[in-house]
Amino acid sequence: MKIIVSGGGTGGHIYPAVAIIEEFKKRDPNTEILYVGTAHGLENNIIPDLGINFKTIHVKGLPRKVNIKSFIAAKELFKGLRESKKILKEFKPDAVIGTGGYVSGPVLFASARKGIFSVFHEQNSYPGITNKILSNYVDLYFVTFKESLKFFKKNANAVVTGNPIRNRFADMDWDKSADYNYFGLDKNKKTIFSFGGSNGAASINNAVLEILKDISMNQNIQLIHVTGKNNYDEFLKNAETIPDNVKVYPYMKEMDKAYNVSDLIITSSGAITLAEISFVGLASILIPKGYTTENHQEYNARVYEKNGASSVILEKDLTGLILLREINRIISSPQRLEEMESASKKLAKPNAAKIIVDEIIKRIR
Repeated sequence: MKIIVSGGGTGGHIYPAVAIIEEFKKRDPNTEILYVGTAHGLENNIIPDLGINFKTIHVKGLPRKVNIKSFIAAKELFKGLRESKKILKEFKPDAVIGTGGYVSGPVLFASARKGIFSVFHEQNSYPGITNKILSNYVDLYFVTFKESLKFFKKNANAVVTGNPIRNRFADMDWDKSADYNYFGLDKNKKTIFSFGGSNGAASINNAVLEILKDISMNQNIQLIHVTGKNNYDEFLKNAETIPDNVKVYPYMKEMDKAYNVSDLIITSSGAITLAEISFVGLASILIPKGYTTENHQEYNARVYEKNGASSVILEKDLTGLILLREINRIISSPQRLEEMESASKKLAKPNAAKIIVDEIIKRIR
């Protein structure tokens, strides 16, 4: 079987693609995979390092207002369409899968027009414009949240799957003692894990800075905080001193270990992060980034809030005091914490990648 996968720009589009690829390879190691991305996207760093065959096309996002950039983007789009057609002709895939980002648009459009079995996966509760358009052309599409179906016209072609996550979370080592030792933490204290996505979030960093002294004085809690690589030095400079019960990192490679020791998560509400924390069943305080496309992070966060899994604080309302109050409100009540953990676990879709691959194989055969 030969499969083309395309998605890029952010980890939220790339890692679901990797999870789907892992599932295909798990079924049949001889499955031929070609990943199509851009030369300047994050996928250009991640995918080749995973040993996945990788090709690039030209594409730019269309600006919301018509200006000179619109013409540049249109020119790049047509170039990307030509390149996509060439790749399809040479590789001859049995199916093409898009996981979002501008790059998946020309690839999926070209494959659908050529009659190749074409699908996409939408990670967010509020879908992007590319997938809204593509839903009119593809054979099938998958969504993480059932709430997103109202934004598409052809629901008959939709399957609610949840968000595919990588195997490393399915194979987590649940020996917590080893992971507490890894971080140098006390297993008898409640652990809070705060981060703002792969690049960090200034709003969360600033709020955490404001409450460092309060955390240092509370002997019942401890904090793991990830600043983002570009914010690490500034965070340490502004903090002056880091309390003993606070561990600060520029980037967290061992996310599975951090989740394993955590009792409460503080983070923005990217779709991948939500899929991971519900998979491991953790309570959360969500601070959606206010500048995301179509404000999709707030839509994601509200789904979790509605189901009792999370508390939501908007960036415009966030202060250290408000964050500290919310932390204390949740951590101080074992019953509340347990209810949020249970609600979070109910939102998990651990078989998302399996469902997607099952549907694709069933249809193309």
